[in-house]
Formats: sequence, structure tokens, C-alpha cells
Amino acid sequence: MLKKLILLPLLATLIVALGIFWFYSNTKAPSNDSKFSDFLITKGTSAMQVGNNLYKAGLIKSPLAYKIYIQFTGKSGKIPAGEFRIASNMNLFQVVESLLKGPIELWVTVPEGLRREEIAAKFTAGLDRDQTFTDEFLVASKGKEGTLFPDTYLFPKDASASAIVAKMTSTFKSKTASLDSSGSPLSFQEKLILASIIERETKTDEERPIVAGVLMNRLNIGMALQVDAAVQYAVGTPKNWWPILTRDDLTSVSKFNTYKYAGLPPSPIANPGISSIKAAYAPKDSDYWYYIHDPKGLIHYAKTLSEHNANVSKYLEK
Repeated sequence: MLKKLILLPLLATLIVALGIFWFYSNTKAPSNDSKFSDFLITKGTSAMQVGNNLYKAGLIKSPLAYKIYIQFTGKSGKIPAGEFRIASNMNLFQVVESLLKGPIELWVTVPEGLRREEIAAKFTAGLDRDQTFTDEFLVASKGKEGTLFPDTYLFPKDASASAIVAKMTSTFKSKTASLDSSGSPLSFQEKLILASIIERETKTDEERPIVAGVLMNRLNIGMALQVDAAVQYAVGTPKNWWPILTRDDLTSVSKFNTYKYAGLPPSPIANPGISSIKAAYAPKDSDYWYYIHDPKGLIHYAKTLSEHNANVSKYLEK
């Protein structure tokens, strides 16, 4: 019994010592190669996944040692997404420190349906830039509304506004190059304008071709489109780019006022995603002339004005 009491502490000490030895052995650099490698952390990647990816890339000796270290030091939630440069002659502590300093390139996500001023703000904030960059972006993107393709982009912190605009427009070209234009009589620019309206006026992929068909029905007979989003584009301000419209807004003298002027507005009102662009290329034929969204976001179509008014009364006037 006495021997057991003596052996247990010794065994525990030995286990701890072996654990410490194992940990520090596995924090050493995996090689002597001083060449830097690009290491990418995508948005949503967990700290544990980062460790596994570092190991697979040959940048650490043990993903378990990495996990133990970041958990023990409370650093697991502090590692940002982006692109880093790490050499395999760095030890584990240096690798983690390099990650915590921040990436050399950053992810910026641009959602569908933003106007270029909002996109400028996204990149200004995402790349930690100032008002000068915002102004440069607005100059570089002038006349390119609708072609700033919404996506998640990876850029260096010091990327120029013109380079970002060029990347977004080239992405737009590659995404739309193979679209079949036979499903609509509209020109490319007209389809892009229609797509931007669809993006702001719809909520799901399923409803976009139908709404595109509704708008085409109106265009074909010279009926005013009467879409709020286009008027919002005209009256929006930096305080609120997409305001709730007033009666005065609906009488504003602007070619974007689709209540006052028939036909498409003169240019896109936002930057649509591929789903809305495809809908503009292939509108769905139907007998619908009207649509509304209820407070839950569900869409309701109508074939006649009386049906539309009944939907407004049922779903919106409560």
C-alpha cells in the first residue's frame, strides 16, 4: 500500500513531464526552410480547422499542440480571416503571433443589391481605409453601377480603388459571358437595368423570373413600372440609401421615378447577383401584372388591379 502511495505521485509527475516534453517538442519549427508560403484562412473557418490546415501545409508539427496552445492562452477566437505569409522555419509560437498580427490580404463580402456608394463603404471599412479611398472608389466606379459584381473578395490592405473596381467588373464579365440572350428582346444594358430592379424588388430566387415577367408585361404595353426601388435610388442619401418613400417622393421629377415616367430608368439602380441577372435574361411568362410582399416577406401576385388592391388591403393595411 505504501509503495502504491509513493508510486502514484511519481507516475503523475512522469506523465506531466512527458506531456510537457511532447508539447514543447511539437512546438518546434517543422523545417529549416525560410521561404514564406501563402496561407489562407477563409471566413467561418474554426480555430481547430486552422490548426489542421497549418499542419497539412507543413507549417506546424502538430495540430494538437496548436489547439492546446491557443485554447490555453485564450487566443482561439482572435485569429482573423485573410491571407498570411508564414515560413516553415517558424516555431508554433511565432506562427500564432504572425496570425494574430493580422493578414496581408483581407476578405470583403459585397452582398447583392447594393449601390456603388454602399460598396465603397464596404471596402473602406473592410480594408480599414479612410475617406480618401471612398472618394477614389466613387471616381473609379462612376458609370459602372450594375457591373460591380457582388461576391466575397480577397484584397491586400493597400489595394487601390481602381484595382478593386477592375476586379469586380471583370468578375461580372466572366459571370455573364455565357448567358443566353435569346429569352428577352431587351438590349444588354436594358437587361442589366431590369436585373438591378429585380434584385431590389424580390427576396427569393424562385420569385425573380416571375417578377421579371410582370415588369416585362408592363414594359410591353408602355405601362409605368411603378417600382419603389428605382425611386429610392433617386431620393436616397448617405443617411439612408433606401428610404421608405413618401407621397412627395412619388411625384419627384427624376427619370428614376417609375411612377411618373414609363419605361426603364436610365441606368441600373444597384448591383445585382447572378440570379437576378438570369431572371432578366429569361423572364417567366404569366398573366400577372402586380405583386406585393407581405410583412413576412411572402410575395402575392395579382392578374388585375382589383385583385392587387384586395391583396394590399388583406396583407398590408392592418
